[in-house]
Amino acid sequence: MDDKTTIKELKDLLHKFKEDRDWAQFHDPKNLAEAISIEAAELLENFLWQDTEGPKTKTQDIEDELADVVIHCINFAIATDIDIASAVRAKVEKNAEKYPISKTKGKSTKYDKL
Repeated sequence: MDDKTTIKELKDLLHKFKEDRDWAQFHDPKNLAEAISIEAAELLENFLWQDTEGPKTKTQDIEDELADVVIHCINFAIATDIDIASAVRAKVEKNAEKYPISKTKGKSTKYDKL
């Protein structure tokens, strides 16, 4: 329920899950960054050899892999004391400057080629 769950609630849920299992010892930034990359590759694997749209229906594997990516990203934010909402807002502001609507609407051109 995206419209009812806060990032803090997810952080609290994952923190408790980690603490209950004594996994804090494994949740350093390096390992979590590696886990994000690995899980993202596993998500991408669901699209390997598919047409450009990928699988025609959402599968449980795609949902599970996306969840793994998000879980590791949130755990990374916890380990590095990053406020996710602030980081996302700041990055969107930077991207808005790099990709002004007047130059980029309907285009996928990289900012340095506009």
